[in-house]
Amino acid sequence: MTTGHILQINVKDIKAGKPGLPKYPIDRAYLSSAGVEGDFNHYRTSDLQGDPDQALLIMTIDAIERLNQEGWPIEPGHIGENVTVDGIAYDDFTPGRQVRVGDAIVEITKACTPCVNLYKLPYIGEERGPEFLRAMNNRRGWYARVVEQGDIAPGATVKLLDE
Repeated sequence: MTTGHILQINVKDIKAGKPGLPKYPIDRAYLSSAGVEGDFNHYRTSDLQGDPDQALLIMTIDAIERLNQEGWPIEPGHIGENVTVDGIAYDDFTPGRQVRVGDAIVEITKACTPCVNLYKLPYIGEERGPEFLRAMNNRRGWYARVVEQGDIAPGATVKLLDE
């Protein structure tokens, strides 16, 4: 079984007038069917009415490092992911795959599509936005639903369960 670990947990609280990106790191959290405790995602909450298939956004450090090599100064949490994973390749996550994340189990539901909210990152903006969206295509992260709730923390094991 492929195993890695949680590099970082990222959240954004509710702040009127503030963009949802980047998210900031926290030391631990509880992962429920609604997502990471303490995280507010306007799109998921308002537009999707709390869609459980998008409770969690996972990104891998290998994808972030490739973007860095291409000149994009992405850091964990910047693109809105809740959990940044190290030790498992981006392409190893696929829809339908179950993954143990700390004490929780999630099921990958779909790839996240890059959107214009990424323009709000201070180093992207309107001018570089379209180029950045193209760079993020097919590597924006993976949405997941929560199958079993549980605690998560940096350093905790991430394991692909259905290999």
